[in-house]
Amino acid sequence: MYSTKELLEKVNQALEANNISKQPEGLYQPITYVLSLGGKRIRPVMTLMAYNLYKDDVTPALLPAIGLETYHNFTLLHDDLMDRADVRRGKPTVHKKWNDNTAILSGDNMLIMAMQRISQCDAAHLPAVVALFTKTAIEIDEGQQYDMDFENRDDVTENEYLEMIRLKTSVLLACALKMGAILADAPESDAEALYEFGEKIGLAFQLQDDYLDVYGDFETFGKQIGGDIMCNKKTYMLINAQLMAQGEQSDELRYWIAKENADRDQKVKAVTRIYTELGIPELAQQRINEYFSEAMNCLDKVQLPQERKEMLHELAMKLLKRKS
Repeated sequence: MYSTKELLEKVNQALEANNISKQPEGLYQPITYVLSLGGKRIRPVMTLMAYNLYKDDVTPALLPAIGLETYHNFTLLHDDLMDRADVRRGKPTVHKKWNDNTAILSGDNMLIMAMQRISQCDAAHLPAVVALFTKTAIEIDEGQQYDMDFENRDDVTENEYLEMIRLKTSVLLACALKMGAILADAPESDAEALYEFGEKIGLAFQLQDDYLDVYGDFETFGKQIGGDIMCNKKTYMLINAQLMAQGEQSDELRYWIAKENADRDQKVKAVTRIYTELGIPELAQQRINEYFSEAMNCLDKVQLPQERKEMLHELAMKLLKRKS
């Protein structure tokens, strides 16, 4: 079996080999720019890992795998535009480097390119692969809409939030694994177990991201701590704090949420203190551990020797920065 590093190299080589150099330049240059910004390439690597569980030569899964990476980057491009984000992976976003119209049109073309690449699999698997991808893309849009809706609501429940992050984040990881399994002619039960494994890992990963935004270390987290607190983002942390806070804690939390142009250090420190007093970090870690355990149970259902599944176990550990 290939190592994670070897699969990543294959993904990057495939992206480079399928680099876009067509005209008009104004349409394709931003696409090349976005795909050149790098990233962990987790989703295409997952597709190849799942394929490699059953087949030795991963070449037939390469184009669908980079199709998923193209789609993922399309969603980031449009997310940046919608959020008015200026920077992605340390570089200017497309709407900043070019303009809004370019971001919309180049993004739209990336979506079509993604479908084109994903559909370049053998005819026998095409219906199942396309059905899986289109279902996933629709769900991701649903998750994005829920996320937007939550910005204007103060009554978002924990279950609503978990469903939103499942749709917005988890289903694409799940899709990547199941697509690799489908292409490799894996048993249907294995394909479903791998899908559920990806879904649970995605939920744990997003909840950990929420946690690290408050309690992480800048050097290891890679971005400024407290960003979610400053923009009052409806995260697992804030939703549960709003549900649990009473009396002075509730009043103080509402004060900081309503305060415009708040001092960053003061607000982050005050809200973090409230989270800590309420036991929110322990609550988050408990839920993360539950999803991780559920993911491992799903992986156990895959009917292959444990040693063949070890790479997926290691990937999950790495994503969640776990030691055991």
